[in-house]
Amino acid sequence: MRPRHGATLRGLRRQEELTAWLFVAPVALGILIWQVYPVLYSLYVSFTAWNFVSAPRWTGLQNYTQLFASDQFFSAALRNSAVYAVGTVVPTVVLGVLFAVILNSRIRGRAIYRTLYFLPNVTPIVSIAIVWAWMYDSNFGILNFLLKLIGIAGPRWLGSSDWAMTSLIIMDVWHGLGFSIILLLAGLQSIGAEYYEAATIDGADAFEQFWHVTLPLLSPMTFLVLILALINAFQVFDSPYVLTQGGPANATLTLVLYLYNQGFADLHMGLASAVAYCLFVIILVLTGLSFYLQKLWVFYEEGQ
Repeated sequence: MRPRHGATLRGLRRQEELTAWLFVAPVALGILIWQVYPVLYSLYVSFTAWNFVSAPRWTGLQNYTQLFASDQFFSAALRNSAVYAVGTVVPTVVLGVLFAVILNSRIRGRAIYRTLYFLPNVTPIVSIAIVWAWMYDSNFGILNFLLKLIGIAGPRWLGSSDWAMTSLIIMDVWHGLGFSIILLLAGLQSIGAEYYEAATIDGADAFEQFWHVTLPLLSPMTFLVLILALINAFQVFDSPYVLTQGGPANATLTLVLYLYNQGFADLHMGLASAVAYCLFVIILVLTGLSFYLQKLWVFYEEGQ
C-alpha cells in the first residue's frame, strides 16, 4: 500500500504543479512577448540600419560611433538631460523634505494642504503643460503680467534658448513635488517619538532635532526619492514635447525626445534603439553610483 500511496501523492503533486503552470503561463507568455522580446530585439536593431520598410541591415557599431563621434544633436540632448536632471532632482529632494516636515507638523488644515500639493501629480501632464504654456506666454501670460506690475520686463519663457529649460524645470518640479512629499511624509511618520523625546532630554532645540534626528532617520526615504527623481529626469519626454518640441535651437531637446524624433519622425530605428541603450547605460551607472555612495549619508536603523 505504501508505494501505491506514494505514487498517488507524486501524481497529485505533479497535477498541482501542472495546474499552477497553466495559471502562470498566460502572464509568463505575455511578459516574454511584450517585454522580453522587444527589449532583446531593440538591442539587435541598435546594430542595424532599419527604416520600418526594408529589412534591418547589419551595420555593427556604426550607430553608436555616429552618436558619440559626429552627432551634435545627441550631444546637445545629453547635455540638456543632465542640466534638466540637476535642475529637477535637487529642488525635488530639498523642497520635498521641507514641505514634508511642514505638513507633518500640527498646522490647521494640513489634510487640505496635503491634498492640494498632491493634486498636480495626478493631473495629466498634457493638461498641465497647456495651462503652463498660457502662463508662460510672453504677451498674454499671467507671469509676465505680474512681473510687469512690479516694473520688471518678463522674458520670453518658452521662446528663448536661455529661459526655455528653466521654464520646463519650474513646471516639472511643481508637477512632481507632491509625489515626493507623500513618500517623505510616510518616512517622517515612521520615525518613533522616543528619538525626539531623548533629544529633548539632552537639550536639543528644534533645529538640532531636525539636523541630528529627522534628517538621518529620514535618509532612507530621501534616498528613494532621489533615485526615483533621477530616473524620471533622464526619461522626461512629455513636457518638452508638448511645450517646446525640443526648441528653441534644441535648448530643450532631451534624450527621449531625440529618441522619438529619430525613431518615429525620421524612421531611423537603428539609431533610436542605440540612443535607448545609451540611456539605459547612463541610468544604470548613475543608479549604481548612487547605491554605492549611499553608505556615506544614508543611515538605517538596526534590524533593517
